[in-house]
Amino acid sequence: MPEATILDTIVARRREDVREAKSAVPFVALREKLRSAPPAIDFGARLRAAAPVALIAEIKRASPSKGDIAPAIVAPRQAMKYARAGAAGISVLTEPAWFKGTLDDMLQVRQAVGQLGPQRPAVLRKDFIIDEYQVVEARAYGADAILLIVACLDDATLKGLLGFSRDCGMEPLVEVSNAAEMERAVAVGASVIGINNRDLRSFNVDLGTTDRLAGMVPEGTLLAALSGIHGRADVERFQAAGAGAVLVGEALMEAEDPAAKVRELLGSIHDSGGAR
Repeated sequence: MPEATILDTIVARRREDVREAKSAVPFVALREKLRSAPPAIDFGARLRAAAPVALIAEIKRASPSKGDIAPAIVAPRQAMKYARAGAAGISVLTEPAWFKGTLDDMLQVRQAVGQLGPQRPAVLRKDFIIDEYQVVEARAYGADAILLIVACLDDATLKGLLGFSRDCGMEPLVEVSNAAEMERAVAVGASVIGINNRDLRSFNVDLGTTDRLAGMVPEGTLLAALSGIHGRADVERFQAAGAGAVLVGEALMEAEDPAAKVRELLGSIHDSGGAR
């Protein structure tokens, strides 16, 4: 058998985590929490409203490739810096073992940006989602959208989770990293597709991935470029390739002034008290 990749290892651990979570809070009880969940906004529409390019700013304490990045970060405080500087979306890592994130981080982010009103950034649950239980968790803890990684889902599960997420009022960001995965994402009808320049099997980054795959995205589908984006030149590169959104994590988490970095990425000096 081939040696397990980093992605295989993370997904196997998440399956165990989901089993433990179901034992602690049964699915029926979790669904009851949806009654008090904060309302969702349309993820795709929020990104499109930030044309010509939307920034999804990420909260990520650590990663398998870099180890600790900003382990002591206060998630809602960081989120408000992003939001006030013009981010249209905020991605919150909720995977605990390798990324040191939590569902409470996401809930606190949603509560913080909620004060900005209808034009607040959309909140994305960034995780390795392989079960409907995690989708309900995401909505119960304030997510407007979830990430579905094609590389860790078979076709039936991908289609099922995409439909279930929509039933829960969330349009997923469907992530691909090669042509075969792009074909699968298109086949299930994904309306927001993210091209990850980082290969999750090796965690190597190749910015040419977006350039090579962008032409496969159907007209009307929102394309986001993910990973390896450090400055305004990278944003312009992917915008020229057809991306209507970019997701940036490490460059923002490592920035001394996250708000200034958001404005740099957007090519803007905008910094009001509200969302962009």
